[in-house]
Formats: sequence, C-alpha cells, structure tokens
Amino acid sequence: MDSQENYITEDTLIETVENQIADGEPSKVKETLMRLVMTGTAREEAIEWMACALAIEVSDVMLNNASFNQTRYAQHLDALPNLDWMED
Repeated sequence: MDSQENYITEDTLIETVENQIADGEPSKVKETLMRLVMTGTAREEAIEWMACALAIEVSDVMLNNASFNQTRYAQHLDALPNLDWMED
C-alpha cells in the first residue's frame, strides 16, 4: 500500500460529515451542526470543524490499525468550537 492510499483529503472528510448529517448517523453530528449554527457559527465553518474531529478518528484508525472510537468522536464534537484537543 503506498502513501497515497493512506491519505484522506479535507474534501473527503467534509463529504463524510455531510453524509453523516444527511443520514442522521451518528445523531451527534447533526446535533453538533445545529448547536454550532444556532450559536452563530457559519455552516461551512462548523462543517470544517466537525471534519477536524472526524480526522482525529480516521487518523487513529489508519495509523494505529485501531477501531473507530465513536465515544471520542462524540467528545470532540461536544467540545466544538474549542479545538484545543487537536493539540493532543
């Protein structure tokens, strides 16, 4: 497997978040978008932040051959708009 096969683009992450919203799964994604937009965040910016939360989990899966951690993903979504967890 070459390095490009292990690379996920920002566009792919954003598309995945959009699909999660459309599908309603996990429900935390749609709830987070609604919360952020209702508190004044532009939809596009909210989606980008949510893609960051998703990126953490996708990276862990790819780098550590781990399972996707729904609980941690939800915790990162709950923390938005604070992005301090990205420094960990």
